[in-house]
Amino acid sequence: MINRLNHIVLLCIFLMLNSCVINNPKVEDCQITNIKVTRITIGSSNDIVFHDDDTDFYYINRGLERDLNLDSLNAKVLNKTVTLHLPRLLLGTSEHIAQIAIGNDIIFTEFK
Repeated sequence: MINRLNHIVLLCIFLMLNSCVINNPKVEDCQITNIKVTRITIGSSNDIVFHDDDTDFYYINRGLERDLNLDSLNAKVLNKTVTLHLPRLLLGTSEHIAQIAIGNDIIFTEFK
C-alpha cells in the first residue's frame, strides 16, 4: 500500500512539474494581456525582461540567443502599450512571453 502511495505522489509531482514546462505554446492556450512597457532589462539565461508600471514583469526566454536586440526593442516598445500572449499553466498564468505585439505589428512570436 505504501509503495503504491509513493508512486501516486511521484506521479503527481511529475505532472505538476511537467505542467510548468512551456514547449510550443498555442494561441488558444494563452491569456492575452496589455501592458505599458516602462523598462527593458536582461535577465538570467539571456532572457529579455519587460517591466510595466507596477511591479509586474514578463520575459522572452533566452531572447538574446534568439537574435533580439535590446536597443531595437527599446526603440519599438519602451513607453508603449503592447499585447502579450502568456501561456496558461496548471497553477496560473506564466510570465513567459509567447508573443508580443504593438497593434498588428508582431515583435516576437513562438507560434508556428
